[in-house]
Amino acid sequence: MKALVYQGVETLDFAEMPDAVPQDGEHFIKIEAVGICGSDMHAYLGHDARRPAPLILGHEAAGTIQGGDHDGMRVTVNPLVTCLTCQACLSGRENVCPNRQIISMMPRQGAFAQYVAMPMRNLVEVPGEVPLSKAALAEPLAVSWHAARLALEALHSSMDRCALVIGGGAIGLAAALALRALGVEDVTITEPDDGRRAFLFDRCGQTAVASAQGGYPIVIDAVGFGVTRATASTLVEPGGVIAHVGLGDDKAGLDVRRTTLQEVTFVGTYTYTAQDFRDTAAALFDGRLGALDWTETRSLAEGANAFADLRAGRVAAPKIILDPWV
Repeated sequence: MKALVYQGVETLDFAEMPDAVPQDGEHFIKIEAVGICGSDMHAYLGHDARRPAPLILGHEAAGTIQGGDHDGMRVTVNPLVTCLTCQACLSGRENVCPNRQIISMMPRQGAFAQYVAMPMRNLVEVPGEVPLSKAALAEPLAVSWHAARLALEALHSSMDRCALVIGGGAIGLAAALALRALGVEDVTITEPDDGRRAFLFDRCGQTAVASAQGGYPIVIDAVGFGVTRATASTLVEPGGVIAHVGLGDDKAGLDVRRTTLQEVTFVGTYTYTAQDFRDTAAALFDGRLGALDWTETRSLAEGANAFADLRAGRVAAPKIILDPWV
């Protein structure tokens, strides 16, 4: 099969690789759409020790089952494979399973390829009227759905339901969409890049500003740098909630003193539960998350150029989808 292989810092090769091999209980899936995630970019820049070269990256995928009882089924892929037997899995918190694996981290190769193998429990059937390029958004949307759900669960009932999202990339935009789908009508996104901010306003119908003032009961940090944690610390209202979903860096920024004195709840959020993924897919399919027409599609063969363009800030769209068959 053809695949986009990470070979080292800022080096990706489109090369022939051995076909994915399904294990017991797994299905062979023809990948027809796969998104570039911020974590793929971190690996590309050499910032993720969990993803050593050489490795096939990519985990935001949708495609068609090939062979077996479900031959031809169109599916979106939950890339998080868990043990099903630990306390976390048994309590519905599969995302903190100590034995979790995710495609695009060893030992599981990723979905920047023509084929992957996944267990049936990790697949959600996609209705025929939903394009697979849109279904591939279920994974990043689920990340933000999980963060929004946890933030709302942590919010005190006396506080207003309005929110600030820091960062207008795919996860930030998805967080705004998830918050609205979960009943929060007043959502603002901060995005310093002029082109991306205009895209969020004109194409996505979002309230997007260069910087925010005042205070917000909910702040979702969809960037995760020290400077954005500092911003979240400053702008969250006393008694409010910071949901931290970005993984930009591990530098200082969170104001622990203010968090303590103002009784701010800080929630670290990682991926999603299996139920979050299913709920997100259902919301995607029935239109609750909007038109989702804010992606740009390129061929997997040109994936290295797509990464270079993202690195250089030449992409206004929040998400690039790669097609392995163009």
